Amino acid sequence: MDPKNLEKMMKQLNQMGLKQRSLDAGRVIIECGAENIIISDPSVMEIEMHGQKSYQISGKVSVSAKINEDDLELIMEQAGASHESAEKALADANGDIAKAILNLKGE
Repeated sequence: MDPKNLEKMMKQLNQMGLKQRSLDAGRVIIECGAENIIISDPSVMEIEMHGQKSYQISGKVSVSAKINEDDLELIMEQAGASHESAEKALADANGDIAKAILNLKGE
């Protein structure tokens, strides 16, 4: 889009009560039930209209299982692993505790 047309369109949107601004974000995490949606290197726009704010986010998307501290403690205890190793093993096993323990034990 031509920069002049874009500027004109932005002025019209502001006159209609729509405000938007770009936010400088390093990462966006959306916490869902059993997983987290992680957006790296995001482009985040905050849009406000009639007192309501909404956000438009785009970037590199990945999904990871939520990590439960109790699960990590169990893995650490059973496999004799550090917190970091247990966390990585659980992520590599897609949240499967038994598989994470077996992988750490080398079985």
